[in-house]
Amino acid sequence: MEQRRYQPRRERGCLLVCLVAVLLWSVASAQIRYSISEEVNEGTVVGNIAKDLGLDKSTLKDRKYRTVSGNAEPLFHVNQNDGILYVSRKIDREEVCAQSSTCSINLKTVLENPLEVHYVGVEVLDINDHSPAFPEKEKRLDIFESVLPGARFQLKASRDADSGHFSVQQYKLSHNDHFRLEVKDKGDDGKIPILIVQKSLDRESAGSHSLVLTALDGGKPPKSGTMNILVNVLDINDNAPVFTKDVYSVMLDENAPVGTTVIQVNATDLDDGPNGDVMYSFSNSLNQNILNLFDIDALTGEITVKGLIDCEEKDRYEIEIEASDKGLAPLTTDKSVIIKIVDVNDNAPEIEVTSFSNSIPEDSRPGTTVALISVNDLDSGLNGKVICSIGEDVPFTLTPSLQDKMYSLVTKSPLDREKQSHYELTITAKDAGQPPLSSEKTISVVVADVNDNSPEFSLSPYTFYVTEANEPGASVFSVRASDRDENDNALISYHILRDGREENKLASFLNINSENGDILALKSFDFETLKTFQFQVVATDSGTPSLSSNVTVNVFILDQNDNAPVILYPVSSNGSAEGVEEIPRNVNAGHLVTKVRAYDADIGYNGWLLFSLQEVTDHSLFALDRYTGQIRTLRSFTETDEAEHKLIILVKDNGNVSLSATATVLVKLVEPKEAFAASDVKSATRDEEGTDVTFYLMITLGSVSVLFIISIIVLIAMQCSKSTEYTSKYLQETNYDGTLCHSIQYRSGDKRYMLVGPRMSIGSTIVPGSHANTLVLPDRRRPSGEVRHI
Repeated sequence: MEQRRYQPRRERGCLLVCLVAVLLWSVASAQIRYSISEEVNEGTVVGNIAKDLGLDKSTLKDRKYRTVSGNAEPLFHVNQNDGILYVSRKIDREEVCAQSSTCSINLKTVLENPLEVHYVGVEVLDINDHSPAFPEKEKRLDIFESVLPGARFQLKASRDADSGHFSVQQYKLSHNDHFRLEVKDKGDDGKIPILIVQKSLDRESAGSHSLVLTALDGGKPPKSGTMNILVNVLDINDNAPVFTKDVYSVMLDENAPVGTTVIQVNATDLDDGPNGDVMYSFSNSLNQNILNLFDIDALTGEITVKGLIDCEEKDRYEIEIEASDKGLAPLTTDKSVIIKIVDVNDNAPEIEVTSFSNSIPEDSRPGTTVALISVNDLDSGLNGKVICSIGEDVPFTLTPSLQDKMYSLVTKSPLDREKQSHYELTITAKDAGQPPLSSEKTISVVVADVNDNSPEFSLSPYTFYVTEANEPGASVFSVRASDRDENDNALISYHILRDGREENKLASFLNINSENGDILALKSFDFETLKTFQFQVVATDSGTPSLSSNVTVNVFILDQNDNAPVILYPVSSNGSAEGVEEIPRNVNAGHLVTKVRAYDADIGYNGWLLFSLQEVTDHSLFALDRYTGQIRTLRSFTETDEAEHKLIILVKDNGNVSLSATATVLVKLVEPKEAFAASDVKSATRDEEGTDVTFYLMITLGSVSVLFIISIIVLIAMQCSKSTEYTSKYLQETNYDGTLCHSIQYRSGDKRYMLVGPRMSIGSTIVPGSHANTLVLPDRRRPSGEVRHI
């Protein structure tokens, strides 16, 4: 029987344990929250944690159920016997949570064997636990009986530690026929009670009045604080000070120096003696910040500057002034003084470059934006209106942006790096204040190069003179070009134009250094076969795309004395320069014996031949014309003169190193009859020889003429292809007078030269120190470009 009773009980216990476990699991997974009001008594029940968590109360003590807190004096504790959470000490919400709108305290409860932790939140509800309090419990006021109704006496405000709705909301004055209460709301400074006399006082009927001023907060029910006001009614001094103006308003410049007089208030009291002496002071309700900025002279009512006045911080002040007499029961009158702070132009504009590109290509179009400029001025009105400007002598300008106080720095005209590659731009910002303040900011703009300049040769065309028989492979002359661009755009390379045209065919005998423009001749020139030619040189820069220019180079070959004179007559049958001349013995002085003929392939002095007798048997018989080569008799022959005379004639040119040839003439003296017979035979022979000589002479003259005509045609073509200022510097003409000689006219600088043969031109002079075959001619032509001799 007992066993059967025990078995259901055991089953119910197991079921209960399961239910408790499930309940504990669900409670541990959620936080329990309670709420209590602040200031509850010690031992106040907060909540039954064991019940709410489903804990077995009988095991709490064994499992050491407790709260865990980091405070030395915890606010709550749990009873191990019943699992109820109690208040350990009074809780002041303002102390625990300060100004927080919600005050929540989180607790941690612990069970051992097995270890369980449960979290409990307790919210402390705010209550109106602070009452308003006055600075003093009792206020004594001495008021003369003659005070007029409407007299005002400002009282010290009550303070409440609570805030918001629980702070002081209203004042009440105990019932009294002579006084009423007025409250002035000062905003952040709170509500100020003002005691106003509403009925005349009579000291004889009532020497004093006891009033109770009550301050109420916004609680329900409201809490209150009281202050006893004892009003002593004094005799005489029945006139309060009266200000001379209804409204005091003044304008004060900001940054006024300390000690500057702002305004002087004036109040009068009709009483005599001390009762009529007025003292001035600030109201007790003034903010401390105002007291730090202004001061008032108690005797004169003069308000002066005490601190730094800044319009940017506050532009208007309203100050409460009190005027009190010196009566036993002082009368006080208050008045507001309005001080308006006038902005002074004490802040210079500030310039800020918000976006800037310090490099701009020189081909940028006008209107290209370089930088964005923003300006700001802390002043107001005209003092804060800023005008931005830039110098007029730069190709940039400032344009206002749609946004206020924003400017764009843009180009106003085309840029040219070759004229100016760098600009230091000074931006000036000036406000409209008086006097105006300004600030400057300098920015540096670099003009980036664009390949917009072709190479330019130092001369156009070039004219060079090259002496024949030059050394092949050696530099004969050079051309130079420059480019006003920079870097790769100014890196120049040279090449000779080889287009296959007839006038450029000789370019194949030339080579040019692509880096420095030095021109090398690949062959040796011969004046006798080539006197002048021209070609073109192209200079190309390394820009992208590259630019190029070309120049015509005219080359004149100068003659050298490289050809010895050739004897044309006399010439023997074996080709030697020897001949026999027979003349009658009876010829007179001056008789032409013969004429030695010679030519030189060179020109000028190099081809100018002079004849001289190198050897003769009798110097008294024969004379030789040094220019024509004519041999004549100096006197008549005598019987004693020998019948045969040998003359050796030296023919030499006039080169610096002269070349020469010799001819031998054997003169035989015969009787007149023999001379005539021999003359006929000789004439026939001479005619045959003369025919051969004439043939060769005609061939030589024809060749020279053809070369001369070709040279003239080339020079005319060159003259036509040049500009109007370029004149021919190389003219040829040939003259023949018994010997073959040449003349060449050319220019160098401001001088005109002519190379001539035996016959000099009238009016010519030989320049000392010049080449031996060079003459200077009077020049009626305008000087042309410089000519270089090589």
